[in-house]
Amino acid sequence: MKISFLVFASGAAASTSYLAWTADSFIKHGVSKTRGYGEATLYEGYEAAYALAENETYAEWYRGQIDNVVVLENGTISGWRYDYYSLDDYRIGNNILWWYKRTGEAKYRRAADVIRAQLDRHPRTPTGGFWHRAPNYPNQMWLDGIFMADSFLAKWTSLFDAKNESAWDDIALQYDNIDSRTRNKTSNLLVHGYDESLKAVWADPVTGAAPLVWSRAVGWYFMSLLEVIPLFPQSHPGRARLVGYFTALAEGLKRAQDDESGGWWLVMSEPYPGAPGNYIESSASAMFTFGWLKGMNMGLLERKEYFKPAQKAYRSLTERSVKENDDGTLNWEGTVEVGSLGSNGTYEYYISIPVVENDHRGAGPFMLASYELESHDTEQLMG
Repeated sequence: MKISFLVFASGAAASTSYLAWTADSFIKHGVSKTRGYGEATLYEGYEAAYALAENETYAEWYRGQIDNVVVLENGTISGWRYDYYSLDDYRIGNNILWWYKRTGEAKYRRAADVIRAQLDRHPRTPTGGFWHRAPNYPNQMWLDGIFMADSFLAKWTSLFDAKNESAWDDIALQYDNIDSRTRNKTSNLLVHGYDESLKAVWADPVTGAAPLVWSRAVGWYFMSLLEVIPLFPQSHPGRARLVGYFTALAEGLKRAQDDESGGWWLVMSEPYPGAPGNYIESSASAMFTFGWLKGMNMGLLERKEYFKPAQKAYRSLTERSVKENDDGTLNWEGTVEVGSLGSNGTYEYYISIPVVENDHRGAGPFMLASYELESHDTEQLMG
């Protein structure tokens, strides 16, 4: 039987899954036809909704968001700048590859190759890590950037260059670089990023690390690990390292989960949980919940250790972050608008950023978490 807490019982939406409710609601809300990473993240929720329901309405709507406005008929990407190097722009490549796998159409392959070639030219730190953005953030790696670029690089490599050992070495290097410089070995949480040149105003003078754990950045990293691990060749030593990064972070998140709410604080570094101005942030909470659920379903995490915390976290999302409108649609609440190391990296900076409604960076991971639950029954999840 399906897990009972997946189903809500209010208004016209009664007995509908949260995955379908969210998918239907955002179609009604309207989604900008852009290649921004927020929209790219939401589209992955629709990939999950289609995988579960095989509802062609979702596929048709999704294709309407991509064709002729992101990917043009000649295989170019609308508005693409070949001289602008920002990892955020590369996330849409994952969605383009989804369409290539679905249709086999050459225009999607050509568009994905545009992004892959851009990565070959992308500036790097002295140790080989991709700059988050050039020229804005020289020699800086952010957790956000791992999600934006390295998942795509792994997916493209697995499809078109799977036997290229040096390509897999390079992908593993990105994770090795940032994990070694941003992880707190006591809490197993990672700070937002690091500056290899030690020049940023926020950079630790010895390590270059940013001072604080910003929850959504950790969420991006957590999700990316789950995207890349299944693609890595089993024999490659980098795969085992990535699994270790994932499981260690999963354990750190278990200790950091808020006992009362079941979610996670915007700024997770001590002593800030519960401090004035801090709050339970919904996009990161959805990312962590998804990560735990998918990690269990992939066999990377023990169900006996993580199912109950994940169940608590998911219930928190449905109770705190989901609001039903008068027309029966769902609103997604409690997502912070942005977080950047283009700032001074202080606590005061992070809590000053506004919270926005129906942000795609929260709704997409919530859809993915819902998929992980709705596609498995209780017996499978509990083992």
